[in-house]
Order: sequence, then C-alpha cells, then structure tokens
Amino acid sequence: MQSGGWWPTKGGAAREEFVGPAECAKCHSTEAASWAKTPMAHASAQPEVSEILDGYEDLTFRAAPFSYEIKRMGQKTVYSVTDAKNTISQPLLWAFGLGHKGQTYIYEHNGSYYESRLSFYKTLRRLDITTGHRPETPVDLDSALGRRLAAAESERCFGCHTTASTVNSHFDPDRLTLGVTCEACHGPGAKHLKAMKAGKIEDGRRSILNPRGLDALASVDFCGACHRTWGDVIQAGIAGVANVRFQPYRLENSRCWGAGDARLTCIACHNPHEPLAGDTTAYDRNCLACHRIAGTKVTREKSGKACPVGAKNCVTCHMPKVEMASVHAFFTDHHIRIVRPGDPYPD
Repeated sequence: MQSGGWWPTKGGAAREEFVGPAECAKCHSTEAASWAKTPMAHASAQPEVSEILDGYEDLTFRAAPFSYEIKRMGQKTVYSVTDAKNTISQPLLWAFGLGHKGQTYIYEHNGSYYESRLSFYKTLRRLDITTGHRPETPVDLDSALGRRLAAAESERCFGCHTTASTVNSHFDPDRLTLGVTCEACHGPGAKHLKAMKAGKIEDGRRSILNPRGLDALASVDFCGACHRTWGDVIQAGIAGVANVRFQPYRLENSRCWGAGDARLTCIACHNPHEPLAGDTTAYDRNCLACHRIAGTKVTREKSGKACPVGAKNCVTCHMPKVEMASVHAFFTDHHIRIVRPGDPYPD
C-alpha cells in the first residue's frame, strides 16, 4: 500500500524541495550523529571512497574462461573482464551496500546502467558472483561484465540506496544524494524548514512525515518499500530461503502478526536513527511487551503465552539465523515462531 503523502521511492517531489542531511542536522543533531553510523547512511558510496575498495586495492576473480579485476587507476576505480584475447573495462560509478554482508557495483555501458557480475562478500573477503546472476557461463564479454538494468529496475535500485535519485517522477541519478538520508524517510524538508524558521511550528510539523504516526500495517509497508512487503515477494515469486532477507514479508507471516500490532512493527524493535543492536538481549523487552513471564497472570497487554524455556535471548530461539548461500551470510529470520529441529524452512 501507499499513503497519499510521502512514501519512500515515490519520486514525485521536485529537486528544489530537498535540503540535504546537513541542513536537517542543524536542528536534529543527536539523530543525525547516530544515523551517520547506520548501514542506511552508507547504503551507497562513490567507489573512490568505498571503505571496502579502499581496503582491498586490487581485487581479482576467475571464472573460466573469464578473469576479472577491480583496480584503482588514478581518480577512478576500474572494473575489467578479459577472456585472454579481449578485454572490456568500465569505471565504476557507484558502490551499493556498506559491506556488512557485501557490496555490489554499478557502471554504465552502451548508454545503460549495469550491475556488476561480481560483488565483494565480507565473509569471503573477496569477490564472487553477485546474488541473482545466472550461474551459467556468459556467452560473451559484455554479459560476463554484468547485467543490464531495465529502466524501472534502475530506478528502484537507486531509490532504495540513495536519496532523490528520482524527482518530478523522472530518474535523475546525476544529482542524487548518496545513502538513505533523512529525507528518504521523512520526505523533502524545504517546506518544513521554511515553516519552522518562521515560527510556524504546527505548519512545520504537518509539512514533514513522522513515520511513527503510521498505523501498524502502513508502518511495515513503509519500511517494506525497500525491504520488501508481503505483496512484493508474492508478486515476484521469490520462494525458499531467498526471501529470508525480506524482513517485512517474513514478519507478516508470523502467527503473532495477526491483523497488525504496533508492538510488532519494524520500528518497535529497530530505531532507524541508530545502528542495529547486536546484543540479542536488547530485544527481550520487545518480546515481553506481548508475552508474559512464566508464573505471571494474563493481562490485556500481555496476552501472549509464556515461554516455558526462559525470558532471555528470545530471538535466538524464535528468530533463528538462516544461511543464504548466494550471499555467503546468515540473516535473522523475522518469521517469529517456535522452531523445532528438522522443520523445513517456512515459506
């Protein structure tokens, strides 16, 4: 679903309506400082300042009969493939992904944007085939270098890794803002800024979106604009372990989701202004907002069953880590459930 106002990836606002994260930080310094440490803030980068590419000056890979290399050459980072007879090289334009799991590269070739056939994977500490690319040997150098992105796909990829890449409903990546910034989620800030400076506080509040005000269903769909909703996954036919990385879809498959519950939205457990909590006990309070502790009475607020095992590290049992082989990484499965040994992956 989409609301009538601002929605991530919508792209209808004009370029001049965006003010940039530095302007937002003048009033919201605390949120801006912690946001700068989040993966969303670094969802895209110029290859020349990518920490991954900076830490690995020469990256190579071979998948016979092709050999690949990513190398710094002066002010550019060049991506090449050769079959020992001929070589194609293109400068990388963008690096998508902070590198917690991996990082994929975008380049331009023959007037279109392409996704590199190779990505960097953190666990491997090297390049390997990009998730989603066909495993068969490419038929020529062009297809060995990467996959052409259709116009709509380019717009969606940039819409979830950058800010204001589409304005006035027109894809304009040359003037985008790198990363998922304040205005990617709260909407363009020019009207808000003008009203607040003029002392029109209520007008200012109405001219910007606070996603916390969305109801449970809209809230999860809001995050799902990039992280994929139930409808997105079903429409795309993404089955099996491949859909474990789409947290809104997995969450809505949970039995406790029901018709939606504000205690079970994405932002109930994750503050988008702060880095992801790595300590599993940090989420216990969220589980215990619905579930009572064994030996206590059922209340209106805590009607969920008590766990007979314990009341700590709930997510380690009920939100298991699932390995996605093509990404060479584990993802926390947001399909909350009782996990029994030998149970198949619940699609």
